[in-house]
Amino acid sequence: ITSMIARYTRSSMSEILKEPYIRTSRAKGIHEFWVIMKHTLRNSLIDVVTIVGLQFGFLLAGSVLVETVFTIPGLGRLLIDSILFRDYTVIQVILLIFTLQFILVNLVVDVLYGVLNPKIRYD
Repeated sequence: ITSMIARYTRSSMSEILKEPYIRTSRAKGIHEFWVIMKHTLRNSLIDVVTIVGLQFGFLLAGSVLVETVFTIPGLGRLLIDSILFRDYTVIQVILLIFTLQFILVNLVVDVLYGVLNPKIRYD
């Protein structure tokens, strides 16, 4: 997952480095460190935050698989055991917990959009 995020960050930054406003900020004499940190990285992080938020859903599904295969006690293993024993109440609660976690991560991603780019702020 980390390698994918790093690759995506690199490609996003290389795209943004070709933009005219980066050339303009360099022509104004802004130090290269601040050009990369303030303008390039900040604008490329919008795409990266989106990918990280989407990957969280895959991590939830992966936890169920890993806990089942390696018999690690956790919510994923409890979910599989509840499905096998047809304990519908526990299944509903665990799915509700997973859903709430995913919704909260998406909320954090949406808030980070507004922090990273003030033009995206919701009124």
